[in-house]
Formats: sequence, structure tokens, C-alpha cells
Amino acid sequence: MNSKKILQRFVCLLLAILLLSPAAALKAENNYYTYIYDVFGDERESPDAYTPQLRVLGVDFGIGDFAQPQGMYAKGDRVYIADTGNNRIVELLAGTESLSLVRVIDKFNNNGEEDTFNAPNDIFVTDSGDIYVCDTENKRVVQMDNNLNMVKALIQPTDETYDASHDFLPTKVVVDASGRILVLGRNVNKGVMQYSPEGVFTGYIGASKVTFSMIDYIWKKLATKAQREQMEQFVPTEYNNIALDKDGFVYVTTSVFSEWDLKDDKAKPIRKLNSMGSDILIKNGDTPPIGDIQWGEGGGVKGPSKLIDVTPLENDIYYAIDRTRCRIFGYDSQGQLLYAFGGSGNMLGYFSNPVALDHIGNDLYVLDGRMNSLTKLVLTDYGRQINSAILAYQKGDYDLSADYWREVLRMNSNYDLAYLGIGRALLRQNRYKEAMEYFELKYYAKAYSKAFKLYRKEWIEDHIGYFVVGLLILIIVPKTIKTIKKVKREVSEE
Repeated sequence: MNSKKILQRFVCLLLAILLLSPAAALKAENNYYTYIYDVFGDERESPDAYTPQLRVLGVDFGIGDFAQPQGMYAKGDRVYIADTGNNRIVELLAGTESLSLVRVIDKFNNNGEEDTFNAPNDIFVTDSGDIYVCDTENKRVVQMDNNLNMVKALIQPTDETYDASHDFLPTKVVVDASGRILVLGRNVNKGVMQYSPEGVFTGYIGASKVTFSMIDYIWKKLATKAQREQMEQFVPTEYNNIALDKDGFVYVTTSVFSEWDLKDDKAKPIRKLNSMGSDILIKNGDTPPIGDIQWGEGGGVKGPSKLIDVTPLENDIYYAIDRTRCRIFGYDSQGQLLYAFGGSGNMLGYFSNPVALDHIGNDLYVLDGRMNSLTKLVLTDYGRQINSAILAYQKGDYDLSADYWREVLRMNSNYDLAYLGIGRALLRQNRYKEAMEYFELKYYAKAYSKAFKLYRKEWIEDHIGYFVVGLLILIIVPKTIKTIKKVKREVSEE
């Protein structure tokens, strides 16, 4: 082969590398899909707010694979996994860029005798170090101290309000600052079960309202007894997960509802319960927090989002994860969707069957019950700008908040909430006319109307002096002219 042909092949190879490299880089940079909905409800692609940092399996810690894990709790620098199929709890230490094994909890001391778990579904750890485990198939919630000595066990309530025909199968547990223990159970549809710090059942909170269609109701009235027995009963739906925020309010999720009840806020898939069990979740967005606001059918997946876990951060932003399309949705304290990301798949940052979601700081952890994995996601600079803008606004630093939002717009000019955020900051600074301009750009009619009313009031107050002078002129000048004319007339008559 002569030198000319060698040179030609080398040039072709070089051109191929140059042409293929950008495509490959683009694919690597854009394989993690983040999006937002605009004011018209259309989906808009955006920069990534979170990016996956790592995914770990049980074998990475030398303890064998996880087996259908169902629950997780993150606190401080620890992540606890309810490794359900292996009848154990796995405690991990969360470093900046890695996770390491602390211990495997597969037995504990029960009054001097060794005891074990049977399909544990969830775990919660208090500030004092006490560990609560939903020992589901053993029909109890076990409380242990940090040395794994059992303190007490919560068992099936003997109260008449509990249906004794159903086994006590606790699936989720949290403990508030007062020591009140809140438990969700399989086949329990009366709300969240409450236990006193001493382990005494005290009732329910937040019972979900009965939902049914009028057609079903009429048909049930006309049906025979045999037909009615075969029909689904009108009973409240169950909650599927529970979490506490920094103020002790209880967040719950439910995925049992009619999809027609979602957009008019009858379904309430995410709820924030106060001490009386009332839902106080703020919903000032264009649509309530329901996950995707548009859904079709593709790839064998159809129907709306089914939110199966929620985790509220210190800054009042909360995240929910969807089992239908394996996506994560972030909302601010007003119920505005900040960003949505993730999806169904095997790549890093995608999930197959997410079962639990939690956080440490701003880092998110997702437990996948089918892939038997734990994924850690961290904020990008874009996500940090959004979260910082919200935090600055909450602290009353409206200038700083607006600066963060302007930086967000520099990264993503289609981010509608940045216009709203800047407008709100300007509104707080009494710069009403400027706020109106930002609200008008993205058709925020309600916010524009408020700014306009305040601007009109300010304008009237600033110009009231001119109104008074003008009014006086309108009143006094005609009278003065009339008086002058009258005087002139009287003088001329003399």
C-alpha cells in the first residue's frame, strides 16, 4: 500500500472521529430527560435539575443482592434499607460521593432471646437513635434501641374500630417529635393509625373520603342483592406512604382514585395533614400536585401518575415519585411544579419499579424494588439556582431571589416559574409596574391582576394631590368667573 492511500485512509478515519464524537457526546449529555409544563400545559424540555451520581447493589457491599426491598429511611449521614426479601435492615453510611456498609440488622434481642424479622417493609430512626421496623409478616412494629434491644412491639389494635377480620400487616411507620407513632397498614382504609409513645392505639387521622361515581351509585340501588355483593364496595382508599416534614406535619400519598378526579383536585394523591388530620397542602399552581398533567399510552404504559412516596425538604420543597412512568416531580411550598425528571429504563438515573424516595440535604435517594438497587441523585447548578431562588424568597431577600431567577432564565428562557418568581420578588419590593410586565409575559392573570390593583392604588396615592387641585379648579374657577361677571354686571348697571 503506497503512502498516498495510507494518507487518504488516515484522513477519512480522522473525519469519521470528528463527525461521530460530537454525536456521541451529545447523546451522553442528553440521556437524562428533565422537563417542565408551561402555562398552557405543554411539556417543555429543560436543563437537568438533578443528575444521577451513583447506583449501588447489595453485592457492592459484600452482602449479596438486595431482594425486593420495599422501604427506606435517610437521616443525617445514614441510609437504612428495608431489604424485605432477605428479612433484614441494611444500614449505610452516605459519603459525599460514595456509600459504605455500616451494619446488617437481621436479628435483635427480644427480652434475652434472639429474634428475627419476617418481610420487613419499612424503617424509621428517631433523633435518640431508636429504630422502628415494620415487621410485616410477623404482624408487628418493632421498636429497638440503637444496640438492637427490643423496647416494645406494636401489635394489632383491639379497638372496635379496627376490622379484626384483617391481619395486622404494618407497611410504613414514622414517629413525630412528641413520640406519637404513625403507622400505615395493608387493608386499612380508615386513615393513619396512631399509637401513643407507650404503644397504645389511640385511633386514626386523615381518613380518605369515600369516592364513587353517580352511575355506580344508581346501579347499586337498582341491582339485586347478589349483584350488589359482587360489586366493589364504596370504601375509603388506603394511603401507600407517609413522611414527616421539619415542622412535624404528615405527608401521605395515595394512588387509588379515578383519573377524572385528578385535575379538579378531588383525588388528592399528595396530602399534608395537620394534627387534626385535615389536608392543608397549598395548591396555587395551575393544576394541583398530581405528577404528569397530560398522559397517553406508549410502550405498554398508560394512565396518570401513581405517586407512591413523598419526601419534604427543609426548604419546604417536596418531591414525589411516580410508579407509572418512574419519574420524580419536585414542587415548591405553593404546589408549583419546579421540574420533573427520570423515567423507566435500565440506564443510570432511570428506574424499573421505584418503591421509596428519601433525601439527605438536597440529595435524593431512590430505592428500586425490581432492580434491587439504590440510586443517589444530586442537584445540578441549574437545580441549585432554582432552589436558591425559592429559599431567598422565603427568607425575605427579594433582590437575591430575583437575581437567582434571572440566572435561571439565562440557562432556560422557557422556564415560566422564573418570570413568576421575578414578578413576585418585584411585587414584594413594591415595584408593581415592573412586576406586571413579567406576569404579562407568561399570562399569569391572577398575579397580574393583583399587581395591577396595587399599582393603581399606588398611582392614585401618588397623584391624589393633582386630583384635589384639579377638582378645586373645576369647582372654584367657574364660581370665580361667575362672581367676576356678576360684579361687572352690577358695576355696569350703576
